[in-house]
Amino acid sequence: MTTPAPLTRSLFVLSIFYGGMVCIAGVLGNKQVALGPLAVEAGIFAFLLLVAVSSAVAELHGRSVANKLVLFGFIPLIASLLLSLLVFALPPSAEMIEQRADGLKAIQLILFSTWRIWIGGIIAYGISQTLNVTIFAALKGSEGSRLLWFRSAVAGVLSQIVDTLVFVFIAFYGLFDITNLLAGQMLAKVTLSIVLVPVLIYGFVALGRRLDRA
Repeated sequence: MTTPAPLTRSLFVLSIFYGGMVCIAGVLGNKQVALGPLAVEAGIFAFLLLVAVSSAVAELHGRSVANKLVLFGFIPLIASLLLSLLVFALPPSAEMIEQRADGLKAIQLILFSTWRIWIGGIIAYGISQTLNVTIFAALKGSEGSRLLWFRSAVAGVLSQIVDTLVFVFIAFYGLFDITNLLAGQMLAKVTLSIVLVPVLIYGFVALGRRLDRA
């Protein structure tokens, strides 16, 4: 019988942070931001943090624990989507209708997305995060604990390429020409994965080790 991994301080803190990023990613994705000449959906920042946290958990606690973190991430993800649907469907108060009509329209727009975007987001999350942990752990198996920056960059880049392909095809294929969207999203995610993800993982791993020493 396999002994379950102990709930260390680092695993507790990183898991809470991970769940929060899973929920906020969909909200941030309602805005597109300009990164130089590229326009990308702002949810990318939360997803890069998810990549960094899952990799840090794999580094600190092993691949099995990191895979469980990704699996349990479906709980807040799906719960937040269902709550968004519930709040969207509930009638607004008379005060909000009279005094905050613009705010009501904005929040309804944020809460509602098409079923293709919901499904695309859920599937892309599961595939890309699992792939990230798998690649990161496989590289650690061949390299040991060395080259953390290299392992994190490779896993981050490949998982985010897959994330972009899966999400964009499910959410938008057939609605318009997705070539430019794919190219822009992929270039932005690859660049940010190379620049930011290794730094973030070093930070989360250092934080985790400090928490566990305490």
